[in-house]
Amino acid sequence: MLKVHQIPVLSDNYIYLLHDTDTEQTAVVDPAVAEPVLEALQSLDLSLNYILNTHHHSDHIGGNLKLKAATACQVVGAESDKKRIPLIDITLKEGDVFQLGSEAATIIETDGHTIGHIAFWFKNAEALFCGDTLFAMGCGRLFEGSAEQMWQSLNKLTALPTNTQIYCTHEYTEANGRFALTIEPKNADLKFRMQQVKAQRAQGLATVPFSLAEELATNPFLRAESSSSFAEIRTKKDNFNG
Repeated sequence: MLKVHQIPVLSDNYIYLLHDTDTEQTAVVDPAVAEPVLEALQSLDLSLNYILNTHHHSDHIGGNLKLKAATACQVVGAESDKKRIPLIDITLKEGDVFQLGSEAATIIETDGHTIGHIAFWFKNAEALFCGDTLFAMGCGRLFEGSAEQMWQSLNKLTALPTNTQIYCTHEYTEANGRFALTIEPKNADLKFRMQQVKAQRAQGLATVPFSLAEELATNPFLRAESSSSFAEIRTKKDNFNG
C-alpha cells in the first residue's frame, strides 16, 4: 500500500512523501526545501530512501543536497536531464519502471514545461505525480518545450485511467479555474467545480489531489481539439491577468 503525505511549502508548492507500508521504503517527490521534509520524516518515524525529481527547476530540487547529506538517500530523475539534477544516482526514461518497495511507478516523459520532464505513475496506487506538466484546470508554462510537445505529453496523461488521482506540485487551482471559465463560460461541470474550489480555499484546504475524470470535464487544455487550439489557449493563459 502506498501512503501519501502532502507537505505544503513556500507560497504554493506541494512536496509529497510516499511510503510503501509493505517494505517501509519512503520517497519524497520534488523537495523544494529540505527542512519540512526532515521534520515530517521525524514526526512520522520514517527513513528516506529516494528523492524523485520530475524536473530540474529550483523549486523542485532545492532540498536535494541537504536531504541526501542528512539521509544518504538516492536521487532519481530523467536520463535526459541528468546534468541539471544535483547528485542524481538513478536515471530513467520513457517506459522504465521505478520500484519503491512493492509499489511500481511507470515513467512517462512529459516534455513541454521543460525538456527532460518526467512523471511517475503508480498504477496500483492509482496515483500520478506529474510535477508541473498538468495542474488542476491548467497546465505548466512552456519554458523550454513547444506547444506540440506539451500537447503530446498531456495526451499521454489523459490516456491513463480516469480514476487516477493527480498530485501536481502547485496550488494554482483557483486562478486556473478563473481562466478556464473565460474559455468555457457555459461548462456546468466547471462552474460547479469552481464553487467547490472557492469553498476549499476559503477554509485553507488543498485542492490537490484531484481525479483525471475531473480534469477531462473541466480543464480547457485537455479539451482542446488540436495542438494548434491548445497553443492558442496557452497563449491566452500566459496573458491572463484575472
